[in-house]
Amino acid sequence: MTGQSISELARQSTLYPQESPAIVKQSDKNLFIGLPKEISLQENRIALTPDAVALLVRNGHEILVEKGAGEGAKFSDTEYSEAGARIVYSPEEVYEANLIVKIEPLMDSEMDYLKPGQTIISTLKVPNLSRNYFERLNEKRITGIGFELIQDKVGNFPIIRTMSEIAGSTVMLIAAEYLSSAHDGRGMILGGITGVPPTKIVIIGAGTVGEYAARAALGLGAEIKVFDQHIYRLQRLKYSVGQHIYTAIIDSDTLTDALIRADVVIGAMRSDDGVAPMIVTEEMVSRMKPNSIIIDVSIDQGGCFETSEMTTHGQPTFQKYGITHYCVPNIASRVAHTASIALSNVFTPFLLKAGNVGGIEEMIFAKQWFTKGVYCFNGSLTNLPLAQRFNLRYKDLSLLIAARM
Repeated sequence: MTGQSISELARQSTLYPQESPAIVKQSDKNLFIGLPKEISLQENRIALTPDAVALLVRNGHEILVEKGAGEGAKFSDTEYSEAGARIVYSPEEVYEANLIVKIEPLMDSEMDYLKPGQTIISTLKVPNLSRNYFERLNEKRITGIGFELIQDKVGNFPIIRTMSEIAGSTVMLIAAEYLSSAHDGRGMILGGITGVPPTKIVIIGAGTVGEYAARAALGLGAEIKVFDQHIYRLQRLKYSVGQHIYTAIIDSDTLTDALIRADVVIGAMRSDDGVAPMIVTEEMVSRMKPNSIIIDVSIDQGGCFETSEMTTHGQPTFQKYGITHYCVPNIASRVAHTASIALSNVFTPFLLKAGNVGGIEEMIFAKQWFTKGVYCFNGSLTNLPLAQRFNLRYKDLSLLIAARM
């Protein structure tokens, strides 16, 4: 066959119907996610479970997992590898990802791994942060999204809700621990038995932590009193719990009287600006019964007891005025496996949705309910309370969105 006839045949073949190429998912919609190993003291949670990783990988997303990142929550590297993640052996490698999803705020050493334009999703824990933290993020044009700030379509805070459910259920286990003689407590059972008066528990804050703490305490037979600044929260709690319980608006005399008689006091007041209101003064604490227990669940926002000081899982308590204070900020990390599954259940739909709309930045611009979680965007601080607290320049994210449109 001559060269000319071959050329003619090739030209003619282009006239015949050709097989359509397979549709390939657009790479600009794929997320490149890094799960680093937590280096903060005794943080055992991880944001995505192997099952969640498998689902994300099946949807075309690439995931790096630092070796040992899931060990604290009892998820092995093998499980992540079999789910489709790539195991890497250093922080430098995992921080090559465009989107970093972690639990604790970045430590100083982790800041050095950041690349310009990355997105970080983590907790904020504002009382522990400094102006320099946000300045360094802005220098590298990092987009920061805070767990505490992320909302869902109906305006709720799903991650705060989930972690609060766990914390509220766990605080009663902690109270039982430290009331026992084994921990040099008052030697009391948490609850009540025939012929013995029930344990007296005061809960300050009628939010999710307060609700789940009340449920657990009632189930054990304890006598509880719940205080809050807002009557509608107390009404909602009574309706949710479904039992008659003592509730009261926070008033210094009423609250002080309850504290004097209490065996356990749970502090669960939170604030939208990241700083918990200080409700219980040092003088009020000094009048409590010796060896009674204070558990300050709000310590990650500064605490609602004047005597609170942040503690760790390694050294969780201290004594002041003869009162045992438990002030560990990451209570949910005590049950890291359960907490990681709960976190993963919230994050996975967000990440899948982000992939569908074209990435995290598109998600920020397209979904107003997700936008609420953004505190830094591409070199600018976009959260007004943070800007005011740290005296930093502020840009309204809604204006950036409008300008983009």
